[in-house]
Amino acid sequence: MSGVSAGRSGACPRRVLIIKPSAIGDVVHALPILPRLRKLWPGAKLSWMVTPGCAALVERHPLVDEVILFERKRLGRGWHSPAALWELGAFLGALRRRGFDLVIDLQGLFRSAWVSMFSGAPRRIGFSNAREFAPLFYSELVDCSWDKEHAVDRYLKIASALGCANGPVEFQFAVDDEDRRYIEGLIPAGTAYAVLMPGTNWQTKRWPVEKFAGMVRPLKERFGLETVVVGGATDAGLTGRIPAKYDLTAKTNLRQIVALLENAGLVIGNDTGPVHIAAAMGIPLVGAYGPTDPARTGPYGRDDSVVRLDLPCSPCYSRTCCHRSCMEWLEIEAILQTAAEQIGKRRCV
Repeated sequence: MSGVSAGRSGACPRRVLIIKPSAIGDVVHALPILPRLRKLWPGAKLSWMVTPGCAALVERHPLVDEVILFERKRLGRGWHSPAALWELGAFLGALRRRGFDLVIDLQGLFRSAWVSMFSGAPRRIGFSNAREFAPLFYSELVDCSWDKEHAVDRYLKIASALGCANGPVEFQFAVDDEDRRYIEGLIPAGTAYAVLMPGTNWQTKRWPVEKFAGMVRPLKERFGLETVVVGGATDAGLTGRIPAKYDLTAKTNLRQIVALLENAGLVIGNDTGPVHIAAAMGIPLVGAYGPTDPARTGPYGRDDSVVRLDLPCSPCYSRTCCHRSCMEWLEIEAILQTAAEQIGKRRCV
């Protein structure tokens, strides 16, 4: 198996596949690899394999030539369902016929590495310490530290190993005037607003919804901001308990959320995907963190936007907890203080 140096000396590929199927925050953190690859190989066709739930982040993206949808849940049943196995085989066959020269596996799991091998690409690059025996399927390995490096910096290490030049970290989102007009139809132009994001896929990462609800009045009184609450259909039980001026629950896709955030005066949320979008866009932001480590998966370059308690058990990365002290003990005033600092910094720019 070759080392990193082989990545620098390889010929310019014609077709490149990036594997980063999910989750939303992870896909956001991987976006800065696109401009670096495009600058290195302006004539290459860049494809991105992604789950349908995250596809809007790369569909119609100016730097992505092709989006390949990976139905993870359905295709994952191929091990015990003949129909799913046939569909998986058809998916892999179609992938192989594309003739990829290079696969970049940013997911770093057995399934993603296995797909990279079955793509038929002669060059397959991934992390040397990827999980679930994934490195066995790569032709080139890149070293990184999962404990000490942010996800964005890990992904950019692979770009550097391929020969990309270093430079500013650029996040570019696929959003257009159609998305902006949709948001203007929901929130009157000129409205000053804060976006609240109470949902997240882990129960342990949730700041209590009652405290989100308690933010509505002080946000209006202190900062003159109306409140907008967003979330998916599964978050309705949370968002419905927040007396926001505008409830956009289940009314926006990811591109429309980007359009919403473009004009937001403030964003407050848990460790969840759209918070990372706001961070990348430079929006005044407050992220409530508890069981996860912001040094690894926090708002990139926005350490000052994180509010967390320094408890012996945090971060624990546990999806279950009997007390949730790291989130329950976070007070509204601590969030508001950081919000004031974030808004003040924008005004000083």
